Amino acid sequence: MNNVLELKGKRFIQASKTSGGGGVSMNSKKVVTREQLLRLIERLVQIKEFWKHERRPFEGILISVHYNKIVAKSNRIAGLFKGKESNYAIVGAKFNKEKTKHIITYFLDMEDLDESIELLLKTSDIIKEKFQNGIDKVTFDDRKTMDKIPFSRFSIVKSMFKQVVADVSYIEDFEVEMATHQLKQSIITLYNTRTDTKMLFKNIGIDILKSRILDNQTVFLDENQLQILFEKAPYLVSMATEDLSELSPEDFIQEYQQGTLYMPSPTIEPTIGVIDTLFDKRVYFGEWVEYHDMVDDNLPKNPDDYRHGTAVDSIIVDGARLNPWLDDGCGRFRVRHFGVAIGSKFSSFTITKQIKEIIANNKDIKVWNISLGSNQEVNDNFISAEAAILDKIQYENDVIFVVAGTNKPSADIEKIGSPADSINSMVVNAVTQNGFSTRYARRGLALSFFAKPDVSYYGGSEEKYIKVCEPLGEANVAGTSFAAPWIARKLSYLIDILGLNREVAKAMLIDAARNWNEKPTPEEVALYGHGIVPIKIDDIVHTKEDEIKFLVYDVSEKWNTYNYYFPVPMKDDKYPYIARATMCYFPMCDRTQGVDYTNTELNLHFGRINNKGKIEDIKGDKQNQDVILDNEKYFLLEGEARERFRKWDNVKYIAERPKNKMRPKKSYDNKNWGMEIKTNNRLDPKDGMGIRFGVVVTLKEINGVNRIDEFIKNCTLNGWLVNKIDVQTRIDINKKINEEIEFE
Repeated sequence: MNNVLELKGKRFIQASKTSGGGGVSMNSKKVVTREQLLRLIERLVQIKEFWKHERRPFEGILISVHYNKIVAKSNRIAGLFKGKESNYAIVGAKFNKEKTKHIITYFLDMEDLDESIELLLKTSDIIKEKFQNGIDKVTFDDRKTMDKIPFSRFSIVKSMFKQVVADVSYIEDFEVEMATHQLKQSIITLYNTRTDTKMLFKNIGIDILKSRILDNQTVFLDENQLQILFEKAPYLVSMATEDLSELSPEDFIQEYQQGTLYMPSPTIEPTIGVIDTLFDKRVYFGEWVEYHDMVDDNLPKNPDDYRHGTAVDSIIVDGARLNPWLDDGCGRFRVRHFGVAIGSKFSSFTITKQIKEIIANNKDIKVWNISLGSNQEVNDNFISAEAAILDKIQYENDVIFVVAGTNKPSADIEKIGSPADSINSMVVNAVTQNGFSTRYARRGLALSFFAKPDVSYYGGSEEKYIKVCEPLGEANVAGTSFAAPWIARKLSYLIDILGLNREVAKAMLIDAARNWNEKPTPEEVALYGHGIVPIKIDDIVHTKEDEIKFLVYDVSEKWNTYNYYFPVPMKDDKYPYIARATMCYFPMCDRTQGVDYTNTELNLHFGRINNKGKIEDIKGDKQNQDVILDNEKYFLLEGEARERFRKWDNVKYIAERPKNKMRPKKSYDNKNWGMEIKTNNRLDPKDGMGIRFGVVVTLKEINGVNRIDEFIKNCTLNGWLVNKIDVQTRIDINKKINEEIEFE
């Protein structure tokens, strides 16, 4: 087995974007006609009349644009509404039922509607006179045709005319969205109307307590308040979810075995944070758990309230001894446990507020386990409020949450429940001992795109249950709740003992779950995520003798973050390898943006450097590369970029697949390989500044030769500091760092 290598010492270089883009572009599959413009004008007039007579509790108006496809940021409105600033007016985004088109909601001033109507009228006048058959892309791009138009006579400049035509080519309709009436207690997210939430509700006639406000857009309302809201201002509701959640049920087998196991006292073991139901201090490993009861003392607590949380802790502390078949080699861990829920029902709104406080007051803990989940399914058009808070915490703090993938409460519930839709978290689904999906496992994806769960692990089944310790002794259990703690152990081992950062640690687990020959189907991704993480930690921090696996990490500050100094060993001036790379990062997210939830996209390119100085990407990804093919600039549709290259996903996996006859790759004048991280932002360009990323690269020698020593030598000659991830050395360093020194 070869050690995984950590490359340090040669920082990535930061470069700003130099090209100004290709100018305004219209939809090549549409023809813009005067009739279409007049219909859109009529819709805007109708919407204007609606808002004129609506007694609204805020200044401004809400309007939704039904686009005719899934649109890239560059294809959104940039002439109508607020022109180039229209992107900043977006307050929500979702897909249509078929998930083939964007519906994006904007917050505007009434004057913006008037100006848009005026622009559409001027544009329609030009089309009426000069383009009776409408404008297609060929005509649109014909400079001579456009230059002949006397734009001054129509009181509009050419650039604005073209931008309006381009806008219309992507627009299907305008609408004011009205939310569906809900009758139960709900967590409601409002569109951002730049109005103080308390004042907004006062204007509607609802008196809301400050404690019921999670942030300025998310509130918790009872049935009466909901009734008033949906009667007076249903257009305010961006999204709503029922609050009263339940613990996803576990398949408990009632087998208790009395008896006490011996446990030594904890010393320098890392601490994992647990947010769960209550913990019983009387269990044999009680000394290893620092317990904080955060449930109101006035609420009644019964023995069942202590079972789930205690069982989860037993896996983190002593899981390997309780389950020898799952001995991961990670040892024992301490736990700092926060009991936030009792019984099977709890207020997710209350717990979400508590989690923010818990993380803020426990900055020393890097890995947190949450095995609580909702019985309700997630929505395809927005992230749950609970998950959004976890994502925000992880963006702002150097922590990672491990979240259980939730279980089926009944046969008709298929999709995962919150907070398993958290994009930045490590979401874990459960498999049987033989590696098949369990009957209680639920399916992703999140926002019908993000690969949730991230990975799978053994959660127990009739085939082989997970053994835990509950207040009354040993019990055999099954559920995603008991798969997640094993992944928390591995993450804590990588981060707290081996000293890796969370981006690299997450990437290593996902990379270890993948298989060279696998190309998982959408159904497999929805059930297993990227795959099943190996049991042994050694199988994660070591690799096969015919493989070179190395880690790099840095920070994205500008559009292109690159490093062209990876000296891959050659044989006969060729590269006898197939390659893969896994990258993870923790972006800022915005729940109010709906399906366009992640603000920042980091796009990974890795491969040889050709004689034009461009990277020959191992996946053939031409995004952001300005590549010319057959005298035409390479163009990739937004929908295709999302499907093929996981655009906007915060986990990137690019790989070459083995073939029956594999040939070495030719080399170019530059004998190094390169890596580029291209950064794009949906809203504010500053959102992507300072985002850390971690990349795990694997090179597999196609002839089975071990070339790691040559790689280490080449790296050293190129100025890299090469650290072997030697487990025993790292453990010894960890002991030295944590040992107490007595001064005489």
